[in-house]
Amino acid sequence: MSDLTVSFVQAALHWHDPAANHQEMSRHIDEISIATDLIVLPEMFTTGFSMEAAALAEPMEGPTLEWMRLVADARDAVVTGTIIVQEEGRYYNRLLWVRPDGSVSYYNKRHLFTMANEHHVYTPGAERLIEEWRGWRICPLICYDLRFPVWSRNPLDTPYDLLLYVANWPAIRRTAWMTLLRARAIENLAYTMGVNCVGMDGNSLAYTGDSALLDMRGEYLVEVGNQETSITRTLRRAELTAFRERFPALNDGDEFELRSLVLK
Repeated sequence: MSDLTVSFVQAALHWHDPAANHQEMSRHIDEISIATDLIVLPEMFTTGFSMEAAALAEPMEGPTLEWMRLVADARDAVVTGTIIVQEEGRYYNRLLWVRPDGSVSYYNKRHLFTMANEHHVYTPGAERLIEEWRGWRICPLICYDLRFPVWSRNPLDTPYDLLLYVANWPAIRRTAWMTLLRARAIENLAYTMGVNCVGMDGNSLAYTGDSALLDMRGEYLVEVGNQETSITRTLRRAELTAFRERFPALNDGDEFELRSLVLK
């Protein structure tokens, strides 16, 4: 199995301005000077974390998906992040997983942030997504999902190799962000990535970034603080395999079943 090169963008988001955010993300992606397999963008990277879905939502086949397809093709990499999507009369905080050939998978955020009334605006997801990409199994999740370890738990039979969270996680709760990212990496014996934004949003919430990449021991490989940046690192398959063989804790995990949410 080959190694996997991954990149992420930590940036300040332009409030409710998709065109400006496309330009901003493009600028940071252009700074990635080496070949990469995966480019990860923050949650709601076209708008900021907004409850104004009626004004901001795109159709699935909208301008942002078109932009992501262009980037994926140009960089020969998967591009992923979340946007606001309207579909069949519902709004979703939807992660798009866009491959270089233009094909798309998606994941709708399962755990909606009730303290911001996200559950009154968006429909929760019912299924987890685990993607196969260039020999790696990858589980992409969204922000508040980080607080719910059962939803993140690595399956015993076919474990994922990389767990990633895209987020708009505010500065006031940064200790929880950093602590839980480390916990998810340790308990799932997987590389773990958290990609956040920086700056101030339209609701006067401050974001300090703290995007990070951790190994399967919970040790930081990258910790970027609060600057705007794009970061690229290579994940080593041999190191992951060797650690899991020396410390096969996943074999002792509890059996459980993730049940789909039934939408009313």
